Amino acid sequence: MLLMLGQARAGGAEDASRFIDTIARQLTEVLDSAESAADKRKRFLAIIDGAVDVDGIARFCLGRFWRQASEAQQQEYTALFHQALTNGVISRLGEYKGVRHTIGRSVPQNDSTLVQTLVLRPNSEPAHVDWLVHQVGGRPEIEDLIVEGTSMRITQRSDYMSFLQRNGSNIQALIDQLRQQVGQSRSS
Repeated sequence: MLLMLGQARAGGAEDASRFIDTIARQLTEVLDSAESAADKRKRFLAIIDGAVDVDGIARFCLGRFWRQASEAQQQEYTALFHQALTNGVISRLGEYKGVRHTIGRSVPQNDSTLVQTLVLRPNSEPAHVDWLVHQVGGRPEIEDLIVEGTSMRITQRSDYMSFLQRNGSNIQALIDQLRQQVGQSRSS
C-alpha cells in the first residue's frame, strides 16, 4: 500500500513538472513573439485562464472574509481579482523577454506538488521560482507562485487583511478599491 502511494505521488510530481514545463514554454513563446501587445495579452490571458486556479486563489486571499461576503460580493470580488491579477502580471511582461527556465525537483506537499524552477533572464541574476500545483476537477492548476521564497498568494492575502483591518472589515471597501485599481490599469 505504501509503495502504491509513493508511486502515485511520484507520478503526480512528474505530471506537475511536465505541466509547469509546458506552461513556462507557452509563456516564453508569447513573451518572445513579435506579436502586438494586444495579441500577447490575449494569448497570455488564455494561458492564465487554463493554468491558474484564479477562483481558488481569490478565495484564499480573502480568507475568513469570503464567508462573510454576500454571493454578489463574492462574484464581483472574484471577477475583479482576476482582472487585477492578470493586469499585474501582464504589466511586467516586457521585463521577461529572452527568459529561459530549468525544472528542478518536484516535492509533494499535502494535496499539492511544489515544482522548483530556476528562471534565467538576460542581464539578471537567476531567480528561484517555485510553482505550487494542485488538482482541480481532475486537472492540474497553479495555486501559488513562490518567487525567491516569497509566496504571491500569502503576500496578497496579507495585503488584503491589512486593508480590511484598516477599513473596519468592510468587504465592499476592498471591492471598491479593486474596481479602482482595475480601472486605473485599463486607462494606463
